[in-house]
Order: sequence, then structure tokens, then C-alpha cells
Amino acid sequence: QVHLVESGGGLVQAGGSLKLSCAASGRTFSSYAMGWLRQAPGKEREFVATIELRSSTTYYAGSVKGRFTISLDNAKNTVYLQMSSLKPEDTAVYYCAEVRGYTNSLTYADAYDYWGQGTQVTVSS
Repeated sequence: QVHLVESGGGLVQAGGSLKLSCAASGRTFSSYAMGWLRQAPGKEREFVATIELRSSTTYYAGSVKGRFTISLDNAKNTVYLQMSSLKPEDTAVYYCAEVRGYTNSLTYADAYDYWGQGTQVTVSS
């Protein structure tokens, strides 16, 4: 069973930056991708960014492209999300998630097999 633990959330002013980390453990085989999704109060969980573990190909939601960067440290089994130029609308619980096998639906929450517990990001105006 894959175990994902996020860290790095917090309160930041608009225009500021935060870096989230997600450490994976318990993986007995190579997974396909790791990503970040978020859920704001009263809204559905939405895709933010993901990275394919073998190719390091990245995908971003349009709302964060150019502001957020996802990266991977394979040696540490850790994925990062560097968030810059944060906006109040980025406020949400951010979840790290992992996909076991190939899918062409990486932008859909249903594609992800394992989830972390989430970390709160709050951006004040």
C-alpha cells in the first residue's frame, strides 16, 4: 500500500510563494505518475499538476500554468509543488496523489489510486 505524506502548506499573502512536498513510501512497483489536486470549500476536487515518473513529463491546469511548477526527486520518492504569485482563489486543501498504471486521464481526480491526507493552503488578499 502506497503511503503519501504532504507538508509545506500554510498561510501566505497574495503574490507570495509556498512549496509543497509529498513523500511516498510503501511502493513495491513503479507507478505511472504523481500529482497535486486541490479542493476549495464548496467546490469539487480539481486537478492542479502532475508529473510522469519515468519521463518527467508535466501537465498543468490552465489556472496555474506559469505560476506553479511540479518537480520530482526520484531518489527521495518525493514530488514537489512550487507555487508562486499566489492568488486568494488558490486557497484550498492540496492533495498529493499517485497513479499506478498508464492512463490518458491524468487531469481527472478519478484516475488517481492513492491519496495523501491533504495540506491547507490559504492565500490572504
